[in-house]
Amino acid sequence: MVPRMPMPSQVLRAGARWRQLPSYPGINMRLPLRPGRPLSACLASSTSSSPAARDPSTTYSPPKPLPQPHQHQKPSLKRRAATVLVIGIVCTSIGFAMSIAPAIPTIKGVLNPPTDEETLAMFVPEHDQEREVEEFIDNHPLTRELRSRAEFSESRPHLKIPQPFRGYNLTGGTLMGPGRVVVPPVTFAERGGRSLVSISYIGDELCGHPGIVHGGFLATMLDEGLARCCFAALPHKVGLTANLSINYRAPAQAGSYVVLRAKTTKVEGRKAWVEGRIETLVGEGEQPVVLAEATALFVSPKQAAVSSDYPPLPAFYVSPTWSSRPTHPPEPTYAVAYQRVGTC
Repeated sequence: MVPRMPMPSQVLRAGARWRQLPSYPGINMRLPLRPGRPLSACLASSTSSSPAARDPSTTYSPPKPLPQPHQHQKPSLKRRAATVLVIGIVCTSIGFAMSIAPAIPTIKGVLNPPTDEETLAMFVPEHDQEREVEEFIDNHPLTRELRSRAEFSESRPHLKIPQPFRGYNLTGGTLMGPGRVVVPPVTFAERGGRSLVSISYIGDELCGHPGIVHGGFLATMLDEGLARCCFAALPHKVGLTANLSINYRAPAQAGSYVVLRAKTTKVEGRKAWVEGRIETLVGEGEQPVVLAEATALFVSPKQAAVSSDYPPLPAFYVSPTWSSRPTHPPEPTYAVAYQRVGTC
């Protein structure tokens, strides 16, 4: 400990008495006083123990300052702003990635829908009724006949709709399930959009009158089936209903198998005319009962024309309000009359 210089008239306490000391150069400490010890002896002892008393040639120098502890310097405003910005970007990126992660399968399903062959393996029956209906359709003579014809391709079009979108689709979600359309319809489409055959089972929860399928549901089946028939014949592979005329021929019984048959009769530019019918599914050699007949006109919207910079969207996803997308140059108008083939 470095001794301190005593202040003038420093007061020392010895035992119960107070004594006043004059200022002595070189003395820099309190003098320990003991009862019974003279003050002069204490001063002599302290003076002789100081460095100046031991070596007269030594001059007194003030003590060196003690090293100060390292003080943390506050970063500049720019550095703090940059740190906050980087942390914000990282947290935002992580949050954005976590938010879009569940949507990645949906985006893939929209941009890359499953092929016709892949849709056939996407449905797995879960209930006894579904297994029974699936087995009946799969082994029916009409199904085997259409599978043997090379010009037809088999698929389940409703399963091309991504799972998150099916809840907002009437025929692919709302009307699908036990008691309604029990299994996804099996569809056979002829190349070039010439004709289409679809086999379905209608449950007992789609009735208007008890035991009779609602006519609005049959109209929905005809609207969708006839449109799907001509998609491949239209320039942009999608069409909107411009006109639909239906004639009901017989009541459709609930809990029965039906067949929808459609044929494209004419294509002119962006327009396609289609006719079709819904009839009962019967065995070989039996005469089906026609339940409803329809004719329709479908028009491919101009907004469906997309440039090569944009991948074509699936038919269920194209919206007629997308007018901001670039379009192809006008295509020449043409007319095609398809010749009737067989009884389809």
